[in-house]
Amino acid sequence: MIARALGLMAGKNEGADFLLYVGGEHAQGVLDGAPVLFWPELWGLRALLYVWDDSAIAAVIHSLNDPAWRVREMGTRVIAARGLPAVVELTQTLADGVPRVRVAAARALGAVGSPEDMDSLRKLLKDPMVEVRRGAQQGLDTLRDRFR
Repeated sequence: MIARALGLMAGKNEGADFLLYVGGEHAQGVLDGAPVLFWPELWGLRALLYVWDDSAIAAVIHSLNDPAWRVREMGTRVIAARGLPAVVELTQTLADGVPRVRVAAARALGAVGSPEDMDSLRKLLKDPMVEVRRGAQQGLDTLRDRFR
């Protein structure tokens, strides 16, 4: 399962059965000829929320550099869920051009960061997007709760 999820993340064809398993009914559209876009990579990454092996760490962290914002957003979620050592990468992702990615990075930094990361999150409290400010506050709250 892990190897096939990583294969999807790397752009490989892991077979229709696996694509349907991780992508659900939406994968049928891809199999029927809809544009593939970033969906298989996203589905492979999302599968790592449910199954895990440390061999996936590097690929998950690397997903923060993906051209597709949805993949970057999912990468932050997996990092948070798995407690991966990606503070530097998440801090860089706080400047992403897509607000949803900044929100997800702030929440993830709250989950895996340390009190030293609070200043990075505080900067987002002045973001022009209200949802980013909320995400930054959630990240700060999570950090405070973790280190009480």
